[in-house]
Order: sequence, then C-alpha cells, then structure tokens
Amino acid sequence: MIARRTFLAASAACLATAAQAQTPAKLSAVASFSILADFVANVGGDRLQLATLVGPDGDAHVFSPSPADARLVAGAKILFVNGLGLEGWMERLLAASASGAPVVVASSGIKPLAFEEDGKKTDDPHAWQDIGNAKIYVANIRNGLLAVNPEGGAAYEANAAAYLAKLDVLEAQVRAAIARIPAKNRRIITSHDAFGYFGTAYGMSFIAPQGISTESEPSARDVAKIIRQIRAEKIPAVFL
Repeated sequence: MIARRTFLAASAACLATAAQAQTPAKLSAVASFSILADFVANVGGDRLQLATLVGPDGDAHVFSPSPADARLVAGAKILFVNGLGLEGWMERLLAASASGAPVVVASSGIKPLAFEEDGKKTDDPHAWQDIGNAKIYVANIRNGLLAVNPEGGAAYEANAAAYLAKLDVLEAQVRAAIARIPAKNRRIITSHDAFGYFGTAYGMSFIAPQGISTESEPSARDVAKIIRQIRAEKIPAVFL
C-alpha cells in the first residue's frame, strides 16, 4: 500500500513538472498608463505579466515616477508608451532604470492633431479617442510583441484580430449613437481638452477651460468666457 502511494505521488509530481514545462513563461511587460495597458492586455492575453505605471485614478500628464517604478521598468522585457508627448517623464525614468528593453510607441504612424496652447503649437497626445487610431495602437502593440516574443506569435495574432473586430463593432455603435443626436446638440463642455480626436472623427464639438495638459490652469477670464458661451449657445452637457 505504501509503495502504491509512493508511486502515485511520484507520478503526480512528474505530471505537474511536465505541465509546467509546457506552460510558457509569462513575458514581463510595462505600460505607461491604464488605458494603454488595457490595449496591451487585450493583445497579449495570458502570455503577459503586465504592470501599469499610471493607474486608472492617476494622471499621466503630471505623474512623477518613484524608485519602485524605475525597478519595475528595469525588470521588464518590453515597455509600451503612448508617445506624442503624453509621458514627458518617460525619458528620465528610462535613464534611471537603465533599461535595455525595447520601447513600443503605440501611436507610431498616426498623424497627430496640432493644438495651440500658451502661444505655441504642440501635438495632441490623446490619439486613441478616434477608434481608427485605436486600431493602429493595436497593430503596433501586436508587432512589438511579435518582435520580442515570436514564439507567442499565433496567440498575439489571434488576440489582435479578435480585439480589432470588437473595435469595429464599437465604432459602428458610436457612429449610430451620435447620429441620433441632433447636430445642434453635439456640443459638450468638459474640464480637460482631451477629446479633439473624438470630436474630429465623430462630429462632436468639445470646449474645455483646461488645455491639452492638465498642468495648465484656466484663468478667471477663460472660465467666464465659457460660462457666456454655455448660456449663449445653450450647450446641453458638461462632463468632468
């Protein structure tokens, strides 16, 4: 009886070892902020061990990396960033981490919208708000994962294709929803001017007292101007 139990235990141990050998090690990845991390998670699936620097309640514009963030980046095999100036702190973080991991710029290939703020032109970094651009993000993420982890290629290709199909459905839903809104009501006040790509793609007008970056502060004159505009144009919605 003891010999049988020993045999069964040894067999179970061998099976567990074999299963572990067949399970690929997860690829350590870091995304700069939570929205981008969601894209990466959809493409990478369960092949990734994914960490996010700026969480859903954080602000990527004014984020200040910690030594723990530098250690996190140092241990990553691949890093995903938005680009277009969103992560102004990223260069310092990469230098502090001494990371040699490839950096995938998810917005690569997108024609940025120009924006004038404080008398100078800059690129609007919120490109994912246009679902057409979101599909470019997905393709860049997929290609980055394929380059660093080709053995996971079939999974990355399949995940990206499935996610792109979901984005096609989403875009149709967005266009159908906006089509039901009278054109004169497609005007929105929001606190932070982050929706230029959405407005351009889907025919909405956004007015915001705070500029492209949340580092900017609206003046009393800016706020008064917007209040007058809300009253004059009867703008129906305010989103924070």
